[in-house]
Amino acid sequence: MDRMIYTAMSGVKHILEQQATTAHNLANATSTGFKAQVDSFRAVPVVSDGLQTRAFVVDATVGTDFTPGPIQATNRDLDVAVQGQGWFVAQRADGSEGLTRNGSFKVSENGLLQTSTGLNVMGDGGPISIPPDMSISIAKDGTVSAMSNSASPGPSNVIGRLKLVNPAENNLVRAEDGLFKTKDGSAAEADANVNVVGGSLEGSNVNVVDAMVSMISLAREFEMQMKLMQNAENNANKAGQLLSLN
Repeated sequence: MDRMIYTAMSGVKHILEQQATTAHNLANATSTGFKAQVDSFRAVPVVSDGLQTRAFVVDATVGTDFTPGPIQATNRDLDVAVQGQGWFVAQRADGSEGLTRNGSFKVSENGLLQTSTGLNVMGDGGPISIPPDMSISIAKDGTVSAMSNSASPGPSNVIGRLKLVNPAENNLVRAEDGLFKTKDGSAAEADANVNVVGGSLEGSNVNVVDAMVSMISLAREFEMQMKLMQNAENNANKAGQLLSLN
């Protein structure tokens, strides 16, 4: 059988993988703070004793599109968006830190500031505890202030500051839980230059039109690779007929 079929098979395999990535991006087009995953193809020549006349296709994962998404006002006290570059820090169940751009926070029954998935939001000194019967406001620098609801107007007291970090993008990887982390798993240092916008959320940076065009293009590439495998099969059948004549 012509070795072309193995080249086409590798192309089909990785086209399906990239199609899955595109579908995953589309599914998160409305997810708060989502960052699109980006994949690309590259050709790898087959090294053998003969001439390098064949090449396989591999899916070279570029990583993540870190372009900031649109900021939308919600006027909710516990909603906050990172302005420009930067990340919020959440504490996983195992104690490690995960980075997220989803600033849709809530207060747990124990009074801890948490992400929408129930992870504790980290401050400069650890998890942030919210006193009961308090209204919360978050300043541009991440300072969390609480005001009593019983007094009108009540005094504003600083109860903590969000830990805002901005590690190098080439040092970040997406973890299985959707949060980001540094490549070596170390905790990122707080960055005082990161600013936030209170009463707002950052939308997904997925471009729906581009993703749909990519899906159509991948479908056509899939058809082309399938035709190559059909041609390889036809060539093998013709060769078999010629050999049977001899």
